[in-house]
Amino acid sequence: MFLIDMTFVKPLDEVDRHVQAHRDYLAGLYAQGLFLLGGRKQPRSGGIILSRQQHLDEVKAVFDADPLVQAGVATYTVTAFEPVMRARVLEGIL
Repeated sequence: MFLIDMTFVKPLDEVDRHVQAHRDYLAGLYAQGLFLLGGRKQPRSGGIILSRQQHLDEVKAVFDADPLVQAGVATYTVTAFEPVMRARVLEGIL
């Protein structure tokens, strides 16, 4: 699994011009089952996504193509991890 930490590198008015394209792009990836959850950081400085993808190069390819990254208004980091504990509600999912 991967934790993707996206950070805005431009003012929010520039980011907002690309947010709908970003959401549309992510919706397709959620529909494919690649992502489990995600949302805005508080305060609004970027976002976090939890991915089920298997390979780091796949994760990077997905986020290199993200409209926010393509527009130069956001960057991202990826942290790989292996879940070893989970809440009961997640059994069968993770």
